[in-house]
Amino acid sequence: MQWASWSAFFNMGGYAFYVWVSFGLTLLCVVWEVLALRKRSAQALRLSRLLAQE
Repeated sequence: MQWASWSAFFNMGGYAFYVWVSFGLTLLCVVWEVLALRKRSAQALRLSRLLAQE
């Protein structure tokens, strides 16, 4: 697709609400997953260090 202006691009042919909400929710889920993985990884490392000390 080609758009005549930035306004037309952001309007997405009348489907802007659905398109941008979908992108936003996808980005939110990806960020949430990365943060959750970091937290679980840190917990697993902490647990493995605790078990290694015993």
